[in-house]
Amino acid sequence: MGGRDLFGAGADEFGAVKPEQDGDPRLMEAERRQVQLIPRCLDDVLPEDHRARAIWDVVGTLDLARFYSAIAARGSQPGRPATDPKILVALWLFATSEGIGHARELARLCERDDAYRWICGGVSVNHHGLSDFRVGNAEALDDLMTQVLAVLYKANIVRLKRVAQDGTRLRASAGAASFRRAKTLDECLASARAHVERVKREAESLNPQRTAKQQAAAERAAREHHQRVAQALKELPKAQAVKRNRGKEKVCEARVSTTDPEARVMKMGDGGFRPAYNVQFAADVDGRAIVGVSVTTNGTDKGQTAPMLEQIERRTGQLPEVYLADGGYAKVGDIEAMHEKGITSYVPVPKPRNKDIDPHEPKANDGPGTAAWRERMATDESKQEYRARAATIETVNADLKTWRGLGPLVVRGSTKVLSVALWAAVTYNVLRLLAGANAA
Repeated sequence: MGGRDLFGAGADEFGAVKPEQDGDPRLMEAERRQVQLIPRCLDDVLPEDHRARAIWDVVGTLDLARFYSAIAARGSQPGRPATDPKILVALWLFATSEGIGHARELARLCERDDAYRWICGGVSVNHHGLSDFRVGNAEALDDLMTQVLAVLYKANIVRLKRVAQDGTRLRASAGAASFRRAKTLDECLASARAHVERVKREAESLNPQRTAKQQAAAERAAREHHQRVAQALKELPKAQAVKRNRGKEKVCEARVSTTDPEARVMKMGDGGFRPAYNVQFAADVDGRAIVGVSVTTNGTDKGQTAPMLEQIERRTGQLPEVYLADGGYAKVGDIEAMHEKGITSYVPVPKPRNKDIDPHEPKANDGPGTAAWRERMATDESKQEYRARAATIETVNADLKTWRGLGPLVVRGSTKVLSVALWAAVTYNVLRLLAGANAA
């Protein structure tokens, strides 16, 4: 009975199949001395239809004079060549389109990713330069936003017939424990001033335990901390004024962060309260392009329509015919102002505390615009028109926060926060432009 069965397996005298002995595993091993044909031309490694090429082409059509003015050569004075702003603009637009929002991560990608290496074209970049460029050109970015809007309008993607506005609160780069009242801020300022003097004395004594680079970093950190505490004291009256304007009988003493003095504690989407900035976006309903961006330290949306409309008119030279916003923007003065400018507003009417009062019934002190707004929002046609708001601006906010890296902030100060928001908005509009070109 012994021998091998039909499948070649060995069997003993009783017919039991014996398992074969395990041999060495079969592996694909690394062979790094093998010669490979790898193309070295950067232009050959990137497909012709790659998004990086499309973004580079769009940047090439824009006027970047404001970016170049900051690095203009000063006659015969010596200096090293600066990185071409066209490269940096294209890098940040492409990075933002892929949800990259950190300069260090972008710098790493520029060394090992073909698309980013193609944009750099052999020019070396570092995270310090990338970070400074991202947040240090707010005015140039604002102009870039206007230029891209003009291209979208010329391409008939933006029509500016209907515009929707909404705000989103972004977590600030500051902890809740960093907020201090006036008395504690005075103590922090004295401590910060003493720390600056102590670091200066250590620098003069030539501490052998620190290199020159470490000493310079220590001095810079001490100086910046002192500046933030001093700014927090300046921001304190503003924060206190906001508390007084809320109309409460008992006004608590205001607190300001020593990490990010401009940040304010706001109610977030999950119901919790954390330091944040209120970033406002306005989008064209038909073209789904962003037509306005602003940053405020006010935790509420009330009163934000007027400055946004001014910005839209400044960028495009005209005002929308219809304006859509949620109930947080229901301010009588703004509704009346929009009526005077010929804008039809679709904003939900706040419900009164007395349930017996009809909120859509005009009041005795209502102006013509406010009265018309109350009656208009009671109709089925207005409710149908209002539905376009969520389908437009809320999807824009979701896209920016989910896919364009507009999440918890890694920068401090309203100017830098605005720069980050502008990068996201310009990138979003460039992608809308590319999508429209592909559709055509």
